[in-house]
Amino acid sequence: MRGLFVTLLLLGLPALAWPADAPAGHVIKVLPLLLNLQGQDATSPSLFDRDVYQAYLRQHTNEISAIRFDVLWKAADVGEAKLKLRVDLSGSGSGGTPYQTVLEQGVAPGHFRRWTSLTLADTNYPQLGKLLAWRVTLWADDRLLSEQKSKESFLW
Repeated sequence: MRGLFVTLLLLGLPALAWPADAPAGHVIKVLPLLLNLQGQDATSPSLFDRDVYQAYLRQHTNEISAIRFDVLWKAADVGEAKLKLRVDLSGSGSGGTPYQTVLEQGVAPGHFRRWTSLTLADTNYPQLGKLLAWRVTLWADDRLLSEQKSKESFLW
């Protein structure tokens, strides 16, 4: 009987140590999409056509006006914390010089997953040059909840 009590006590201790008010969040998916001069990422609603058109835009860079990051995220139990999505971008600007920029947007928590779009356009996109790497992070005030990186994660 005493052995059962000790076992239950040892199994229950980690649950007591877990902070009850810790906000939980997760960046689920990130879609970096190039936009043409009309602000479109595809020529039709088909996902296949979107992927083909994205490959076309990567080959014809003079037809790109912006890059948009569509982020699927979820956050719960954040209380009064202010949430924000942040996209860090690293590129090779004009003449191959490194260029970094940041996109941030405040978001509202909910019980379901949400899509949020962050766009780098206007005069900032040409300064970025070729996109080398990106990192998307979800923050509750100044606490990092989750992140997702591009394949070139060694740059972060």
